[in-house]
Amino acid sequence: MKKLLLTMGAAFLLAAGAQAQTSYGLKAGVNLGKYSNLGSDQSNNVSFHVTGFADIPVASQFSIQPGVSLQGKGTKFTGSLDNSSAEYTRNVMSLEVPVNAVYYIPAGAGNVFLGAGPYVGFNISGKDKLKGDLAGYTGETEWDLEFSGDNKDMNLIDAGVNFLGGYKFNNGLLINAGYGLGLTNLNPGDGDNINSRTLSFGLGFQF
Repeated sequence: MKKLLLTMGAAFLLAAGAQAQTSYGLKAGVNLGKYSNLGSDQSNNVSFHVTGFADIPVASQFSIQPGVSLQGKGTKFTGSLDNSSAEYTRNVMSLEVPVNAVYYIPAGAGNVFLGAGPYVGFNISGKDKLKGDLAGYTGETEWDLEFSGDNKDMNLIDAGVNFLGGYKFNNGLLINAGYGLGLTNLNPGDGDNINSRTLSFGLGFQF
């Protein structure tokens, strides 16, 4: 974690020293979330993301992009046995601070861009939901997740690495995709580490 924070701090200092003009952008779109080490029965949990960022050029075709992002994550399981079936869903909302290094490649009416960088996230809300016909009970129940205390359901910090790519048109329109690779253990108890895995697609605009 210390190395991750030092990397982000160094990126901010590099960005602060840049003399080129800074631009700003907003991206939003769909997230497909899962967690590691929970088996192959998972399916993607569909959520959303909204990200505001600054694009700070530090060299020709190369920028640092610090930002603030609201990221929906989670997972989903669906199972059936005999005449019973149930669906379990976990939805988590995380507030993230990413710092990405982005390289632009001129192409056609704009630029292809590729990037990567660390992020630190804080799980700010979450909910588990169970619905279906299970052991004679038919219906739906849900409960809020706890991220602190002795009986917490998930750890508060979700830090890792972002990978992103897409196309930026000359008018500022963005088409982008990304992948968030969580590196911190979200499991508050014993057992295997559980890490977030988030695939995203979206649109945006850079001013």
